[in-house]
Amino acid sequence: MAALSPELRGKESALLQRLREAGSVVVALSGGVDSSYLAFAAERALGRAALAATALSPSYPAVQRRAAESVVRQTGIAHRFIETREMQSADYRANRADRCYFCKSELFDVLGRLRDSLGFAAVAYGVNTDDTGDFRPGHRAADERGVLSPFLDVQIAKREIRALARAADLPTADLPAAACLASRLPYGSEVTPERLAQVERGEDALRALGFRQLRLRHHGDVARVEIAPGEMSRALDFQMARAMAAALKPLGFRYVALDLEGYRSGALNEALVQIEGAQARGEHT
Repeated sequence: MAALSPELRGKESALLQRLREAGSVVVALSGGVDSSYLAFAAERALGRAALAATALSPSYPAVQRRAAESVVRQTGIAHRFIETREMQSADYRANRADRCYFCKSELFDVLGRLRDSLGFAAVAYGVNTDDTGDFRPGHRAADERGVLSPFLDVQIAKREIRALARAADLPTADLPAAACLASRLPYGSEVTPERLAQVERGEDALRALGFRQLRLRHHGDVARVEIAPGEMSRALDFQMARAMAAALKPLGFRYVALDLEGYRSGALNEALVQIEGAQARGEHT
């Protein structure tokens, strides 16, 4: 196990104590590093009084499911797959700026019913201090339902979670940041199973070409590809660019565009900032 600073050891101890105080917890496990470490910590703190639950829906990519399964195998935490039906919500499909609120509302309602049916005390999820700096309406859904946010309670940031996950030798410790497939559709573009499948197949194809940190943003017949800055030189190679186009066009895209600003989390929220600025200036949008 990697060495941790005394400060981070203290936060780890406070996290475990916070989980023990909860008594029993259902952890929302997506397969990302945050939820993976929270599941690991919950199992350490509570043993059989901790349960991880992973929601399956068209917006959840198979690559994350495999990551969640690897965490379960390594940690030994009790685990269940559940189904969520956010696609049945017209508010979710409309893909307005508050789409995540309706998705998380469905998730936490389903987890709440699971908690109650099994006699657990609480539901917890892996929001951390870095997540409070972006527009994330899903947090409101959690607050309204009393979902625990242990990382916020003890002020743990993303880089600290990665350090803790490395120390625990979790397979997800260095995974790139992940998000649901619907986050690849610009606000106002209807969320459909077909579009989500296009995105998933496209991102799988880009990973098969050797890229690690990426997003495929779905703009109708245009696939806008974001690649991490450290990998951009490969993407800018003409032969690689042709390979990317050849991989993505058969999925139903007419054009393939490479975003020269590269990958950045919450890129589609940039449009919200532009719209709010225009409204503040009295401009039409």
